[in-house]
Order: sequence, then C-alpha cells, then structure tokens
Amino acid sequence: MKKIIVLGAGMVGSAMAIDLSQKHQVTSADYSLKSLEKIKSKKANIETLQIDVTNNDALTSVLQTFDLVICAVPGFLGFETLKTIIEAKKDVVDISFFPENALELNDLAKQNNVTAIVDCGVAPGMGNILLGYHNDQIKVSHFECLVGGLPKTKKWPFNYKAPFSPIDVIEEYTRPARYIENNNLIAREALTDVEQVNFEKVGTLESFNSDGLRSLIFTMPHIPNMKEKTLRYPGHIEYIEVLKKSGFFDTKKIEFNGVAISPIDFTNKILFKEWFLEDNEEELTVMKITIKGIDTNGEHKEIVYDLYDEYCSKTKTSSMARTTGYTATAAANLIVNNLFNQNGVFPPELVGKHKICYDFVLQYLKERGVNYNKSEV
Repeated sequence: MKKIIVLGAGMVGSAMAIDLSQKHQVTSADYSLKSLEKIKSKKANIETLQIDVTNNDALTSVLQTFDLVICAVPGFLGFETLKTIIEAKKDVVDISFFPENALELNDLAKQNNVTAIVDCGVAPGMGNILLGYHNDQIKVSHFECLVGGLPKTKKWPFNYKAPFSPIDVIEEYTRPARYIENNNLIAREALTDVEQVNFEKVGTLESFNSDGLRSLIFTMPHIPNMKEKTLRYPGHIEYIEVLKKSGFFDTKKIEFNGVAISPIDFTNKILFKEWFLEDNEEELTVMKITIKGIDTNGEHKEIVYDLYDEYCSKTKTSSMARTTGYTATAAANLIVNNLFNQNGVFPPELVGKHKICYDFVLQYLKERGVNYNKSEV
C-alpha cells in the first residue's frame, strides 16, 4: 500500500481518488472545502486536505510524506504545479492538460530522479498509448483521433454539457489546431474542417479541428499524417462560431458602466450555468482511433479502436471521469508496481510503446468497464 495524494477534487479528481483508495492510502487535496466534503461523504477512508497549489512552499512541504502525486488541477495552474511536484522529487501522473510543453521539464525530472507521466487522460492519453504501441509494431503513415464527451439528453441551443470548467472547453474552440499533413506541420483555426461522422450507438456527430496532438508533434515526427478532431452533436459548432465571431471569447477587457470586464470571463460565467453537468446526469464518451501503416511483411494495415462509454449508475461516476481518470490511475499503478520506472517526463505514447504497459492499461480499464474494441483490416 502506497501513500498517494490527488491534487484536485473535482469530478475527475474525486473519481481517481476513490479508485486508488481501493488499494492505497489516499488523500484528496483541493482549495474548495465543498469539494472535499463531497468526496469525504462518498468515501470515508479518503483523507482530505485544503491546499492552495499556487503556494509553492506549502505544496512542497505537504508532498514530502507521499509516495506518488496525481495532478488534476485546472489547466492554467498545471505547468507550475507539475514543476513544483518534480522539484519536490515526487513521482507524478498529470492530467491537467496545460497549454505549455511538458517536455520542457524533462531535464528537471531526470535531475530529481522523478518519473512523470503527463497528458494521461482519455484524449490526450489513451490515443497516445495506442499509437505508441503500434508505432513499434508497424511503420505508421496515418493517425487520427476522433473524440467527444456528450450529454445523453440534448438541450437547445448547445446540446452540450461540460464535465470540467467551460474555460477549458473554450480553449478547444480558440487555440489554433495543429496537425501533421504530408510531413508538414499545419496550424489552422479551431472549429474548421467540419465533417459529419456516424457512430453506431450515437448517430451522426460533427467533427472539427482541435489542438489535441500535443506531444505527438515532437515525439512522433516520423509519422507523415496525424490529426485529432473533437466531436459534438450537429449544430453545436454553428452556435460556438456565432459567439466566437461576435467577440464573446475575446480576452481584451472592455468597459461597461465604468467597470472593465473581459468578454471571455463573462462568457465563462454564463456558460458555467448553461453547460453545468449535474452529479447524476447521464453522459457518454465516444472515441475512434484509426492507425494506418505497413507491417514487417510489407502489408498495409488499418487498426481501429472504438470506445463507447456511459455514465455508471452503480458507482455514480461520469463517463468522462471514468475514461479520463481510470487511464491516469492505471498509469499510477504502472509506477507503483514498478512496471514503468524511467526518470524524466513521459507523454503516454512513450509509455504505451512497452507491451507490458499497453496490456496493463487496457486490462485495468476493462476491469472497470471501459472497453476499447479493436478491429484490424
């Protein structure tokens, strides 16, 4: 049994703490007392701790008694929090999905003998693990990840609910989308290249460019074609484009009745209520990973992984928390069980390349009802 601290007691953070508490001594840490009380009411054996992660000295002091850290703070806090964890010489699994490049901390992690697995959710995360594994099996020419988290009940106008802060979702709609095409790095506006894609259990969804390749751009430069696209119900993109083009996502402050206000902060407040996902509200995660290439016999291969996952009424856990959180807790157990112990910063593709890690993560998820169905052509 290891002592593990989970930084962040939100929807995903609490699911990870509960999962890990089955075999480990877990502490859930957050600045929100309400969030801590909530997780304590769900799982009495989880210790709780109020903490401000921006206080580096306090955070460093707290971490000293723990064997492993799970970082599930909001994206804008992620990079500095991860840096503090590494400087505290603690192994860590991170799902904060910050905009900075985590590989910049690689040398620091090596100097401190730290294993840091980053971007370890559903996407980025599992798609990377799957690509990392098959990249060692075949000469990959194409990688595509289509992924979305959606409410089961559609509510006009957006037909969407956010399993995390709207400001992090808006980032998907505003950050330029980078993808690789014919060995060229291309950056386009998000929400472009809209396509209609049919999914068996969901129906037709819209896919659009989003900046989801992240570390793959740097770790897999030999793959000539790579793209990640986000999925939403039809019509969602048009309404988001209206907000975007009208200035509701602008960061420059404007004056209103003598008060300076940022349009994006105002929009975030409005959408928080509109997009709020209730505790027991049913939602789903759908993902399709397509990997194409040539095997050692010179034969063309197309490998497809399909995921369809729903809110779990038995454990009262959202699908996004399950698919994201359990990938991260699987990675945590890789470290705890000494199945992956290299020092440095590792995106999931550099973990999934090892068959023992690939097998372990898929089996771990399967045991929790998260199933990736594989087919090959």
